[in-house]
Amino acid sequence: METNFIILRFLWLEKSIAVSLDYSVENNSFPLTEYYFWPQSDAWDDIRIFLENSTWITQSESIYLLNTLTEVINYWQDKNEHDLKNLENAIKLFTRVRFVNS
Repeated sequence: METNFIILRFLWLEKSIAVSLDYSVENNSFPLTEYYFWPQSDAWDDIRIFLENSTWITQSESIYLLNTLTEVINYWQDKNEHDLKNLENAIKLFTRVRFVNS
């Protein structure tokens, strides 16, 4: 089992969703990026640029992270209400990311 990997961390807010990248080492995680807030900025593109400039991150991992980022943003956008129930569902759906609630 891989013990070191990159994690998408989302800050689930009412009017935006923020994303950052963490590096997980065993039971600890360390921030790699600041939070990028969507829709205020193009968070997807900000993460893409970071990944492209991080040569130690494989292309397959970058693709996985960007695809997952897209899925979470789409889920956040498509929900009927911005409530905790939707966050609870997102936690169940996206098991390889971490969510923070305001």
